[in-house]
Order: sequence, then C-alpha cells, then structure tokens
Amino acid sequence: MSRANLILCLFIFLPLSCKNTIAQDKANFDHYRDENTETGSPSSSEERVVFMGNSITEGWKLVSPGFFSSRQYINRGISGQTTPQMLRRFRTDVISLKPAAVVILAGTNDIAGSTDPSTLKKVEKNLGSMAEIAKENGIGVILCSVLPAYDFPWYPDSHPDEGIPVLNAMIKSYAEKNGFIYLDYFSSMVDERNGLKDEYTYDGIHPNKAGYKIMEPLAEEAIEKALIKYR
Repeated sequence: MSRANLILCLFIFLPLSCKNTIAQDKANFDHYRDENTETGSPSSSEERVVFMGNSITEGWKLVSPGFFSSRQYINRGISGQTTPQMLRRFRTDVISLKPAAVVILAGTNDIAGSTDPSTLKKVEKNLGSMAEIAKENGIGVILCSVLPAYDFPWYPDSHPDEGIPVLNAMIKSYAEKNGFIYLDYFSSMVDERNGLKDEYTYDGIHPNKAGYKIMEPLAEEAIEKALIKYR
C-alpha cells in the first residue's frame, strides 16, 4: 500500500471527533469574514483602530457599543481565544483592515489553560510576533496589560494572581524596549488580592459596564499617543 493510500485509510477510520478536530477552524477565521469584507479599506482621512483580543474585548462592544460606533474603532475580539489563535488570524482580522493602530489585549486565556499548555514566555513571544507584523505594515502598536484576576474556577492551579503581574511586567518591558505603547489597565482595576475589583466585574474575570468605563479613557489616551507617534 502506498503512503498516500495509508494516510487516506487512517483518516477514513478516524473517530468523527478526531476528523472534526483536524478540519475545524481553530483560529476562527470565519467569525469576522463577512464583516471584514463589508468594512473594506479606510478612507484617506480615516485613522482606523482595531482592537484585537478575547472575550474581554468582544464583550466590550456588547456592554458599551457606543465606544466603538461613535469612533473609528473596530472590535475583533473572539471569546475564549489564546495568543496563538490570535496570531494566526492577525493578518486577516487586523492587517487586511489597514488600521492606523492596533490595540492588543491578550494572555488571560493562555494562563487559564483554555487551549494548549502555555508559558508566559510563549505568550510574550506571540504578542511580540503580532506587534512586529503590525510594525512591518506601518501600524501603530499598543500592547495592553492583562486585566487582574484572582483565580480561574475551572483551572484552580493556574494562580493568575501571581502569573498576570509577571506577564504584565514582561509585556511592559518588551513594549518599552521596542518602542511600542504600553497600556496599563491593571493598575487602575486591581484589588488587594491582585484580583479584579468587585465593582468592575460580574464574575471576577470580565469587566462590567463600570469596568469598561475605567478602560475607555485609558485606551483613548494610549491611542492618541500611538497616532501621534506613528503619523
């Protein structure tokens, strides 16, 4: 039997769940496919900004839609995603939209073990790869601190109260070393346990409306710095 036929036979007899795993769109390219097509390229006067992230970013446009609709801001958050998934779709959901700047908020789900096992160094590397791709395409880069979280109930040994501050220090150092803007949400939202303040969240992980109201002026300040720097 030829090698090609052997591979075909192995695939035919794989359990359905395994076939689905092979075929599935792990980066979820389809999530914004139609919206990206409809959005098209910016006008010559438009200073478009794309927000790349996970559920914290995706939820932002649901809880505070006016923050995006009243500005030239495009939300490209996908719930549950980790940094390797975001890196895979970065050209599709960021570069193709030709923004003036990108706001990257990621790392929570890596620490929470949402996909493959990861390390803080791998998260930093993935964030750095996204930043470098943006830079190569003339896009201003804003790297965000990960929001505080005391624990993840579904992953009790992850200790985000310890890992997130370390990761944020790594992100800040990388940003400063490479001339990117660092956006610090953490300091304005953290409690005495290195968790998210109760008044800013409904589950200890995701911001509520009050939480996003803290984040919004911080984001706008960082965006203005980036637009001035990279014009």
